[in-house]
Amino acid sequence: MARTTDRSTTHLPRRLVQLYVGLALYGASSALLVRAGLGLEPWGVLHQGLAERTGISIGVVSIIVGAVVLLLWIPLRQRPGLGTVSNVFVVGLAMDGTLAVVGDLDALGVRIPVMVLGIVLNGVATGLYIAARFGPGPRDGLMTGLNQITGRSIRLVRTAIEVAVVVTGFLLGGSLGAGTVLYALAIGPLAQLFLRLFAIPETSAPGVVVASGEPSTPAPAAGSGPVAAPTSGQAILPQ
Repeated sequence: MARTTDRSTTHLPRRLVQLYVGLALYGASSALLVRAGLGLEPWGVLHQGLAERTGISIGVVSIIVGAVVLLLWIPLRQRPGLGTVSNVFVVGLAMDGTLAVVGDLDALGVRIPVMVLGIVLNGVATGLYIAARFGPGPRDGLMTGLNQITGRSIRLVRTAIEVAVVVTGFLLGGSLGAGTVLYALAIGPLAQLFLRLFAIPETSAPGVVVASGEPSTPAPAAGSGPVAAPTSGQAILPQ
């Protein structure tokens, strides 16, 4: 039986605002980590390394890498949403825009607070754009797709991807440091906090029954085998 709700239009203006503010803030926060010069988030290390090697701006590199990863969704049979496609372009543009405004920082007493600010803002951005429910980022879809076809746990797949990304980025000249470690430790709790803060309730129209002809199945235990890929209205934590 078909599922009928008003989910697609529920709180739509707020969801759109959250999506694009979140993505822009994500790019800005990544740029602050670049200016702090104390280590980037895993994918940022790769982007910076590629930028160093090619002479292309780090924001444009982010767009190119995101587009390439999105192409990998095709054989993995993942379904992009508005947030997925927007993620590819908005984050990179916001990153280059912020770098154009915020100049190089020299004093360690300035760089450390900027690093902390970048990590916190990244958590805020994550909560904003994921809570908007317009689809996962390109790198999230790569993770869930590999989880499905390999049967390996999300934890293992994500760890393998990020280790490969960090090592490759570092070998290309990307920045590893205290910021990388602090980001890895802090982004999970920060994202969880701001996801709750910016959560948008999902409501059905009065009198509409949400039903399905498929039997419900229990959720898999954490760290278990393949999981269902998020639909276009869902998302999971970013890279």
